[in-house]
Amino acid sequence: MATFAKTTFNAISYAAFRPTYPPALYKTILTYHHEPFTTLLDLGCGHGLISRSLSSHFTSILATDPSSSMIAQARTSTEYSNIQFRQASAENLNFIEDGSLDMVVAGQAAHWFDYSKVWPELSRKVRKGGTLAFWGYKDNIFVDYPAATQVLDEYCYGENTMGPFWEQPGRRILRDLYRDIVPPEGEWEGVQRVEYEPALQGEGKAKGTGEVLMSRRLKLGEVEGYVRTF
Repeated sequence: MATFAKTTFNAISYAAFRPTYPPALYKTILTYHHEPFTTLLDLGCGHGLISRSLSSHFTSILATDPSSSMIAQARTSTEYSNIQFRQASAENLNFIEDGSLDMVVAGQAAHWFDYSKVWPELSRKVRKGGTLAFWGYKDNIFVDYPAATQVLDEYCYGENTMGPFWEQPGRRILRDLYRDIVPPEGEWEGVQRVEYEPALQGEGKAKGTGEVLMSRRLKLGEVEGYVRTF
């Protein structure tokens, strides 16, 4: 996460304009998990959104991010005494006891991981029967305004705009719905994927395929603020 890890990255703006996750998403994850609910690791925690949302479900939460500015922003909220924020990468979890994690989550971060290092780390640190949950969202789709979607897509991925500047393969992995993230065979059981691909035809047309877990209506200024977090 070289870009987000820079000390100049505006974590305050990121926290203000990035979307929150709905209760349905957390319910899906928590329903899948089997007790105990003792220790959760939140990888790429950013400004701490997921850790705070899950704090009432776990005894202890360790939230890590390689960005010092993200961790500083996360620590501005002091009301959650069971969350420990720490600057660290997903590729090095030596500070965690082997077999001590009940669940590991990563929201909008797993596409940046180096899995040649992350899979071995998680295999050691997660207890037998523990849960791993990665999720992400790719690009804003204006379901009622397909022409606006085309404008945003050209701005984000056009050859003469932002297209050449995205970190790869991370962005491609995200846009491909995490299908490249495959746990080592024989080490993780019960793998489930939940995908949604929105339709692009506009108002009154088909709304896409798959299960919708996350949507939001935005004002134009909020769209601008979100795009600026890129």
